[in-house]
Amino acid sequence: MGPFVPDLISDQLNLVVALLLGIAFGFVLEQAGFSSSRKLAGVFYGYDFTVLRVFFTAAVTAMSGVVLLGALGLLDTDVIYVNPTWLLPAIVGGAIMGVGFVLGGYCPGTSVCAAAIGKVDAMFFVGGGLLGVLIFGELFPLYEGFYHSTDLGAITVFQSLGISQGVFAFALIVVAVAAFAITTRIERKVDPNGAPSLQFPVGSHRAAAAGVLLLGVVFLILPDRKTALVERFSDPQYIAAHPTAVMPVDELAFRIVDNEPNIRIIDIRSANAFTAAALPNAVNARIRDFFGKDWIPLLSPRHVKKVIVGENEQEERTAVLLLQDLGYENCTALEGGYGAFDRAILHPTGPVSTGSRWDADVNTFRAGARVDILKKIEESKHAVKVVKTAKKIQGGC
Repeated sequence: MGPFVPDLISDQLNLVVALLLGIAFGFVLEQAGFSSSRKLAGVFYGYDFTVLRVFFTAAVTAMSGVVLLGALGLLDTDVIYVNPTWLLPAIVGGAIMGVGFVLGGYCPGTSVCAAAIGKVDAMFFVGGGLLGVLIFGELFPLYEGFYHSTDLGAITVFQSLGISQGVFAFALIVVAVAAFAITTRIERKVDPNGAPSLQFPVGSHRAAAAGVLLLGVVFLILPDRKTALVERFSDPQYIAAHPTAVMPVDELAFRIVDNEPNIRIIDIRSANAFTAAALPNAVNARIRDFFGKDWIPLLSPRHVKKVIVGENEQEERTAVLLLQDLGYENCTALEGGYGAFDRAILHPTGPVSTGSRWDADVNTFRAGARVDILKKIEESKHAVKVVKTAKKIQGGC
């Protein structure tokens, strides 16, 4: 993944960066005229839609960056914090904030910006906001139940609508372009002589609209990188054409019994299956987890053999191919999957009989390994290793 905040900036330095970004953000807001309550209120009265245009521009720009960086593998979108949604409280809170926006002419951010340059009305707005926070906190027990109602979790808009990320990105761009066109007409009708849109260079704006719509088409057909790779490596024909290293169950049993330090067992079964029957010192992950930064320290050492354990060998081979594509080395699949290991080592139905002169030795080894491994499993049940997940980046307006 790319060089983003979690790996380069500590929590302490992050506060300094946030302060500097806040100052820059406030400066841009003031220069854009957002310290004027008249300009901000103009969106509700139809004579100035600058705020709406800025919001749409910011949304499309941020969305485009996230989608493109994620598609290129430079941004781990799984560590981006998504605010949980409580539907009804959010609607009520939005309505209250909207009324306050209309009456006061500011939102919380722009009011602080205006107050910083000495505007008296903004100072009263900030004071009223702080008073509202105090009253809200003091009366919170009265509506705490409603505050926590209709919890939808940390969902995104496209997930809630049941559409793909690309379709939503294209739809948002279409809505943004349409909003620019419609608000331009409204402005010029409400204020034919002083509408801000009268200063727009028509040719440049049309070219920009065409360009951003073309970008939306790209998002529409751009496949999700993680899904595309998993589907590619899950294809039986691809697996057959790209053989991977396989470790026999007896070899894995021997390495476990021998307490070999240079082996790492990665169990890709479900969390429930892993909890019910985990091999000693194994760690649990799903295949899509390997895209995250959390696994880099665990999987990067080249001298450590990574053994992938899954429900079946095909699932393991998919994981091995993905890990190899992501740049990890020395990865191997367990022959036959966890089921084969369980039938041969942990809970055999009888002695092995292949007709070779080594059958007695194999049965003796497996009997001893079974006792040792089951004991290790029992000891490690209360100390199952879990990879620490990275703290999600929080933020927002």
